[in-house]
Amino acid sequence: MTEIEFWQLVTRETPAQDQVSLADNLKSKLASLSDQELLEFDKIFGQQMRRAYFWSVWGAAYIITGCDSEYAFAEYRCFLISLGKDWYDKVIANPDDIGQLAQWPEKDGYAYPFVDEYDLIAGQLFEDRTGEELPFVPSGKATPQGKKFTTKKKQLKLAYPQLSQKFPF
Repeated sequence: MTEIEFWQLVTRETPAQDQVSLADNLKSKLASLSDQELLEFDKIFGQQMRRAYFWSVWGAAYIITGCDSEYAFAEYRCFLISLGKDWYDKVIANPDDIGQLAQWPEKDGYAYPFVDEYDLIAGQLFEDRTGEELPFVPSGKATPQGKKFTTKKKQLKLAYPQLSQKFPF
Protein backbone atom coordinates (compact mmCIF):
# COMPACT_ATOMS: atom_id res chain seq x y z
CA MET A 1 0.00 0.00 0.00
CA THR A 2 1.31 3.41 -0.95
CA GLU A 3 0.54 6.66 0.84
CA ILE A 4 -1.35 7.79 -2.26
CA GLU A 5 -3.59 4.72 -2.00
CA PHE A 6 -3.99 5.33 1.74
CA TRP A 7 -5.18 8.91 1.22
CA GLN A 8 -7.60 7.81 -1.51
CA LEU A 9 -9.16 5.37 0.94
CA VAL A 10 -9.53 7.65 3.97
CA THR A 11 -10.55 10.97 2.40
CA ARG A 12 -14.15 11.98 2.97
CA GLU A 13 -16.47 13.02 0.12
CA THR A 14 -17.08 16.48 1.64
CA PRO A 15 -15.88 18.11 4.85
CA ALA A 16 -19.46 17.98 6.18
CA GLN A 17 -19.96 14.26 5.46
CA ASP A 18 -21.52 12.54 8.46
CA GLN A 19 -19.61 10.04 10.58
CA VAL A 20 -21.76 7.03 9.78
CA SER A 21 -21.50 7.27 6.00
CA LEU A 22 -17.78 8.11 6.29
CA ALA A 23 -17.12 4.96 8.34
CA ASP A 24 -19.35 2.84 6.09
CA ASN A 25 -17.49 4.07 3.00
CA LEU A 26 -14.13 3.21 4.51
CA LYS A 27 -15.34 -0.24 5.63
CA SER A 28 -16.56 -1.06 2.13
CA LYS A 29 -13.29 0.13 0.55
CA LEU A 30 -11.15 -1.81 3.02
CA ALA A 31 -13.22 -4.99 2.63
CA SER A 32 -11.67 -5.60 -0.79
CA LEU A 33 -8.10 -5.38 0.52
CA SER A 34 -5.97 -8.39 1.36
CA ASP A 35 -4.91 -9.07 4.94
CA GLN A 36 -1.43 -7.77 4.11
CA GLU A 37 -2.89 -4.57 2.65
CA LEU A 38 -5.00 -4.07 5.80
CA LEU A 39 -1.84 -4.41 7.87
CA GLU A 40 -0.07 -1.83 5.67
CA PHE A 41 -3.08 0.51 5.78
CA ASP A 42 -3.18 0.30 9.57
CA LYS A 43 0.55 1.04 9.77
CA ILE A 44 0.18 4.20 7.66
CA PHE A 45 -2.89 5.28 9.66
CA GLY A 46 -0.87 4.94 12.87
CA GLN A 47 1.99 6.94 11.38
CA GLN A 48 -0.40 9.77 10.49
CA MET A 49 -1.97 9.68 13.96
CA ARG A 50 1.50 10.05 15.50
CA ARG A 51 2.47 12.77 13.03
CA ALA A 52 -0.45 14.90 14.29
CA TYR A 53 0.34 14.34 17.99
CA PHE A 54 1.24 17.95 18.83
CA TRP A 55 0.00 20.26 21.54
CA SER A 56 -0.54 22.93 18.87
CA VAL A 57 -2.95 20.63 16.99
CA TRP A 58 -4.73 19.82 20.26
CA GLY A 59 -5.00 23.55 20.97
CA ALA A 60 -6.94 24.00 17.71
CA ALA A 61 -9.35 21.21 18.73
CA TYR A 62 -9.72 22.86 22.13
CA ILE A 63 -10.85 26.14 20.57
CA ILE A 64 -13.34 24.45 18.24
CA THR A 65 -15.01 22.21 20.80
CA GLY A 66 -13.26 22.40 24.16
CA CYS A 67 -11.48 19.11 23.37
CA ASP A 68 -10.01 18.13 26.72
CA SER A 69 -9.34 14.40 26.67
CA GLU A 70 -6.86 12.07 25.03
CA TYR A 71 -9.73 10.10 23.50
CA ALA A 72 -11.36 13.19 21.97
CA PHE A 73 -7.98 14.33 20.64
CA ALA A 74 -7.53 10.95 18.92
CA GLU A 75 -10.99 11.38 17.32
CA TYR A 76 -9.99 14.90 16.19
CA ARG A 77 -6.82 13.53 14.57
CA CYS A 78 -8.98 10.95 12.79
CA PHE A 79 -11.12 13.85 11.53
CA LEU A 80 -8.00 15.60 10.21
CA ILE A 81 -6.93 12.43 8.40
CA SER A 82 -10.42 12.08 6.90
CA LEU A 83 -10.11 15.54 5.35
CA GLY A 84 -7.43 14.19 3.02
CA LYS A 85 -3.72 14.78 2.52
CA ASP A 86 -3.88 18.43 1.47
CA TRP A 87 -5.90 19.59 4.48
CA TYR A 88 -4.05 17.26 6.82
CA ASP A 89 -0.62 18.57 5.77
CA LYS A 90 -1.86 22.16 5.92
CA VAL A 91 -3.18 21.77 9.47
CA ILE A 92 -0.10 19.92 10.72
CA ALA A 93 2.04 22.80 9.41
CA ASN A 94 -0.26 25.46 10.94
CA PRO A 95 -3.11 24.17 13.13
CA ASP A 96 -4.93 27.52 12.97
CA ASP A 97 -5.48 26.97 9.22
CA ILE A 98 -8.33 24.56 10.00
CA GLY A 99 -10.27 27.79 10.56
CA GLN A 100 -10.34 28.16 6.75
CA LEU A 101 -12.49 25.03 6.41
CA ALA A 102 -15.78 26.18 4.90
CA GLN A 103 -17.94 23.17 5.86
CA TRP A 104 -17.96 21.15 9.07
CA PRO A 105 -19.71 18.00 10.16
CA GLU A 106 -22.24 19.01 12.79
CA LYS A 107 -23.86 17.56 15.84
CA ASP A 108 -26.76 19.39 17.49
CA GLY A 109 -26.03 22.45 15.33
CA TYR A 110 -22.37 22.76 16.38
CA ALA A 111 -19.16 21.89 14.55
CA TYR A 112 -18.22 18.30 15.32
CA PRO A 113 -14.69 17.61 14.09
CA PHE A 114 -14.43 14.10 15.46
CA VAL A 115 -14.55 10.67 13.87
CA ASP A 116 -15.21 7.94 16.38
CA GLU A 117 -12.98 4.87 16.01
CA TYR A 118 -12.01 5.62 12.38
CA ASP A 119 -8.55 4.36 13.27
CA LEU A 120 -9.93 0.97 14.38
CA ILE A 121 -11.84 -0.06 11.24
CA ALA A 122 -8.94 -1.88 9.54
CA GLY A 123 -8.16 -3.76 12.74
CA GLN A 124 -11.79 -4.81 13.18
CA LEU A 125 -11.93 -6.15 9.62
CA PHE A 126 -8.61 -7.96 10.06
CA GLU A 127 -9.76 -9.57 13.32
CA ASP A 128 -13.12 -10.61 11.82
CA ARG A 129 -11.25 -12.34 8.96
CA THR A 130 -8.34 -13.91 10.77
CA GLY A 131 -9.36 -14.13 14.42
CA GLU A 132 -6.14 -12.28 15.25
CA GLU A 133 -5.52 -8.66 16.18
CA LEU A 134 -3.30 -6.32 14.24
CA PRO A 135 -0.11 -5.41 16.13
CA PHE A 136 -0.78 -2.57 18.58
CA VAL A 137 1.12 0.60 17.85
CA PRO A 138 0.46 3.60 20.12
CA SER A 139 -0.97 6.64 18.35
CA GLY A 140 1.53 8.93 20.03
CA LYS A 141 4.21 9.24 22.67
CA ALA A 142 3.34 9.57 26.35
CA THR A 143 2.57 13.25 25.78
CA PRO A 144 2.11 15.33 22.63
CA GLN A 145 5.12 17.03 21.08
CA GLY A 146 5.83 20.72 21.47
CA LYS A 147 4.76 23.19 24.11
CA LYS A 148 1.39 22.64 25.78
CA PHE A 149 -1.18 25.23 24.76
CA THR A 150 -2.60 27.57 27.36
CA THR A 151 -6.31 27.87 28.01
CA LYS A 152 -6.03 31.61 28.66
CA LYS A 153 -8.28 33.39 26.19
CA LYS A 154 -5.86 36.16 25.29
CA GLN A 155 -3.05 33.73 24.40
CA LEU A 156 -5.42 31.43 22.52
CA LYS A 157 -6.62 34.35 20.40
CA LEU A 158 -3.02 35.27 19.59
CA ALA A 159 -1.99 31.71 18.77
CA TYR A 160 -5.13 30.83 16.81
CA PRO A 161 -6.55 34.03 15.28
CA GLN A 162 -8.58 32.33 12.54
CA LEU A 163 -10.14 29.78 14.86
CA SER A 164 -10.80 32.36 17.57
CA GLN A 165 -12.74 34.43 15.06
CA LYS A 166 -14.68 31.47 13.68
CA PHE A 167 -15.36 29.89 17.08
CA PRO A 168 -15.57 32.77 19.58
CA PHE A 169 -15.27 31.91 23.24
